[in-house]
Amino acid sequence: MGEAGRCYAADLLAAGHAVVAFDPADVPFPDGVERAESPARAASGAGLVISLTGARFAEDAAGQVAESGAGVCFADFNSADVATKRAVEAALPGTPVADVAVLAPVPRAGARTPLVVSGPGAGTVAEVFGPAGAAVEVLDAEVGAAAGRKLLRSVFMKGLAATVLESVSAAERAGCAQWAREQIAAELGSAELVDRLIDGSSRHAARRVHEMRDCRSYLDELGAATDVCDATITWLRRLTGDAPTA
Repeated sequence: MGEAGRCYAADLLAAGHAVVAFDPADVPFPDGVERAESPARAASGAGLVISLTGARFAEDAAGQVAESGAGVCFADFNSADVATKRAVEAALPGTPVADVAVLAPVPRAGARTPLVVSGPGAGTVAEVFGPAGAAVEVLDAEVGAAAGRKLLRSVFMKGLAATVLESVSAAERAGCAQWAREQIAAELGSAELVDRLIDGSSRHAARRVHEMRDCRSYLDELGAATDVCDATITWLRRLTGDAPTA
């Protein structure tokens, strides 16, 4: 029941689904969401299990759900690398797993946020989230394929953010930061996007460092160049205070 979890829970309730959820912390749940005492209890009797735990806990959460013997579609919505997605599937023998890549910040559109899905459970995710308003691209591919697509997209999106940060940071020193922002916004077609790229990078820098390292590893596996990944990691580390400033 983090930020994304609350958005999804509320929207799925509004779409007519019953929602049962577990969170180890004493956090507020949206009205109408039943609080379960464990992951296994939350999954028991479900038609679809959604995991939004963060990549570090994804495999462990899958193992706890496996204890319930639910056998229903397990949809891993976490931003994680390909290896983690496959480890989640291995923790759930006999369960159709869906590797779900979320393609935009969930608070902006909730259950309508675009998705790319792969794995045996992909069709179930499309059946639930398509009617809720999401554009769901189903890949005829194994678990890990959607995660790979998300990593490739992140190279562009986080790299774009790093480019904007570098330009605006330099413009601040030149005394024309607002002019630079306006020029970038004119090219991208959205001042809101520029603000989101800058503010989001600062707010989520620590998490995005890990994401970009996953991107770099994936590109290494593909034998592709990683120059943009390397530069983006440097910028994100700088935002966390873990790299020297210019």
